[in-house]
Amino acid sequence: MIKFILKGLLRDRQRSLFPIIIVAFGVMLVSGMFSYMQGVITDMIDVNAKVDTGHVKVMTAEYAEIADQVPNDLGIFNLSKLMSSLKSEYPMEWVARIKFGGLLDIPDENGETRSQSPVFGLGIDLLGKDSTEIKRLGLKKSIVKGHLPTNPGEIIISEKLAEELEVKIGESATLISSTSIGSMAVYNFKLVGTVRFGVGTLDRNLIMTDISDIQYVLDMDDMAGEVMGYFSNGLYNDKRAKEIQSHFNELLNLKTKISGNIKPGLVMLLLSQQNGLGDYLDMVGTWVSLMLMIFILTMAIILWNTGLMSGIRRYGELGLRLAVGESKGEIYRSLLVESILVGIVGSIVGTMMGLSLAFYLQEVGIDTTEMMKDSKFIMSTIIRARITTTSYYIGFIPGILAIMLGTMIAGLGIYKRQTASLFKELEV
Repeated sequence: MIKFILKGLLRDRQRSLFPIIIVAFGVMLVSGMFSYMQGVITDMIDVNAKVDTGHVKVMTAEYAEIADQVPNDLGIFNLSKLMSSLKSEYPMEWVARIKFGGLLDIPDENGETRSQSPVFGLGIDLLGKDSTEIKRLGLKKSIVKGHLPTNPGEIIISEKLAEELEVKIGESATLISSTSIGSMAVYNFKLVGTVRFGVGTLDRNLIMTDISDIQYVLDMDDMAGEVMGYFSNGLYNDKRAKEIQSHFNELLNLKTKISGNIKPGLVMLLLSQQNGLGDYLDMVGTWVSLMLMIFILTMAIILWNTGLMSGIRRYGELGLRLAVGESKGEIYRSLLVESILVGIVGSIVGTMMGLSLAFYLQEVGIDTTEMMKDSKFIMSTIIRARITTTSYYIGFIPGILAIMLGTMIAGLGIYKRQTASLFKELEV
């Protein structure tokens, strides 16, 4: 029967061409939009993890309460001991970082202020032999001018900040900040490079130096503000992260009871518990489900009308099939099979079109630098799609369900046909 129906569809384009076009267009939108949203989600998670949240993050409980203020006086003490414990207990890549704020002052030839700007600083492992930070943050490919720090006392800053300060590579830059004990910190760095990450919040006023330098400047010997953990494959796994967090908390509570402390000194936060990312991911999941539902209903209504028009055009054909003894149920089922075949063909064509569009967005992307120049979100200004395994079949869900739903509704008219009036209809 399927072979017979397929031949009928191929020979009578009016029965299949318009529905296939509708299905293909709808599937293209679903597949393309899904891949686009996956790209936005993946990019946001990846950038936030690398720059700010880690896959998991360890801080002191007091620091976590006001983390937005970067209270380095509430940072982690005995850093080397904690790092050793984390590395032996959990098979992840653990890195220590210090965030800091301050004023970057550029002196003239007389030592007077030539230009200055408030800055956001990041102290990371830049000089260590086994450092993974340079690769993780993509620093080598982000360099615009100069080079990465190779010696103590060197910094890199964002290209935009360098242009605003009118500072050149090799010049001195004075950081004015406050130490972990509340006194003023003033230190002269040598500017050796400028960077551009393509992330609005970082490209405005970032300075970056080796963590050992900033530990010295801010009186944070063997201290850090945050310790971040990353899975070895570079991909965030929420289930695995929750298991690590649960084990960490149990171990910490046990040590707290033994030592008799009132409350644990350290806390571990997941990526999904920071920067509103958990709510964002839940919201995006709802959007995807809502998008599929809307497309299914919209396409079903359109295809329902198409089915009604097709039924009117095929009025005589259906009447003849009933007249020769074919049951209404058999005709109804054959129409459903027709719709499935049309849905499969349309879904294949639409998926190919959608993936082609997604592939272009994945490779080229959309530059939103101007729109996001004042954004405070940590995300790339080049938005790209991401083709996943789901992208190859997500469009088949509305593609097949919608046309089946439309055919099921339109086909109900078959059961209203009266056999007694068939011969009169055929005469007409």
